[in-house]
Amino acid sequence: MIRRAAIEDLEAIEDIYRGAREYMRENGNPTQWGDSYPERDMLLDDISKGDLYLVIRSSSIAGVFYFAVVDDATYRRIEGSWSSDEPYGVIHRIAARRGEHGIFSEALAYAFTRIGYIRIDTHRDNATMRSAILSHGFSERGIIHTYDGTERIAFDVASV
Repeated sequence: MIRRAAIEDLEAIEDIYRGAREYMRENGNPTQWGDSYPERDMLLDDISKGDLYLVIRSSSIAGVFYFAVVDDATYRRIEGSWSSDEPYGVIHRIAARRGEHGIFSEALAYAFTRIGYIRIDTHRDNATMRSAILSHGFSERGIIHTYDGTERIAFDVASV
């Protein structure tokens, strides 16, 4: 089940992101989220806008992700090209509680109930996420730069 995150979920959400940062460090990706990303203020903002979602399994939070149908500022300039100029949804900051699998599949399925074209990006060193993205039919489109100027590999996919 997917539901919007609430303020009451914040401690569990932060715990999942803490575990995701540890996983990244352990798997050759120590810099993508550093020691504190996403910051509490960002999460509170995502929650207040209704853009932070939870994957619920057996009455507990198994994963978290940001989803919105929005013109994402970081996607306006790409070294490469998008496959479409149509309106799109974005998935960001996806993370699973340790031991949980399939969170990306559930997040993507939810996103496709809202819009038929999705864009996403990840760090070059995030082999786990790159594999998940490609295994779900996304195509690599080029390089974008995040708000702090760092490079990310950009992908997109349309529902079939």
